[in-house]
Amino acid sequence: MSAEAPVVHLVDDDPSVLRALRRLLAAAGHASETYRSAEEFLARPLPEAPGCVVVDLGLPGADGLELQDRLAGRGTAPPVIFLTGRGDLATGVRAMKGGAVDFLTKPVEPGALIGAIAVALARDADARRSRDAEADVARRLALLTPREREVLDLVVEGRLNKQIAAELGIAEKTIKVHRARVMRKLDARGLAELVRLMMGAG
Repeated sequence: MSAEAPVVHLVDDDPSVLRALRRLLAAAGHASETYRSAEEFLARPLPEAPGCVVVDLGLPGADGLELQDRLAGRGTAPPVIFLTGRGDLATGVRAMKGGAVDFLTKPVEPGALIGAIAVALARDADARRSRDAEADVARRLALLTPREREVLDLVVEGRLNKQIAAELGIAEKTIKVHRARVMRKLDARGLAELVRLMMGAG
């Protein structure tokens, strides 16, 4: 997982709002970057550093919801917090269904925004840990030979060595050798850990 400090990405067409938000975040110990439009933010590659996006719903051009949709279409998008000058319930519901962390009405209460950012950064950290774990399992699985992968799949299904040997048409002692290699390559200490690894890979 990345050791970089999280960055809060602020997207609003009002420079005074961006300045105020940046001061608030700096006082709370958060680094931030500012953008005047959704297009400006989307023109850059997805941030590699941990973080979240705080976006004004009513941006000119591509609005906040479109930014959320386009980020989701890119895959591993940072969590999004919406700010809006109007408390539109239907829009808020759509934003939350799209995975938004929160939907806050301007003028935003500082504590509410800082709290929402804390939730968003925690969600981003969890997602990154999950992706890192999946990548680690995939890396270890790639070390297996095709035969070892066959044995692994059958072991995880709960088959005994003699059952696997019969299904694959090879000697039981050969299955034991393959099984030992699988355990070593996957750095697993037992069947329960193998099952957990395969669940993580799925």
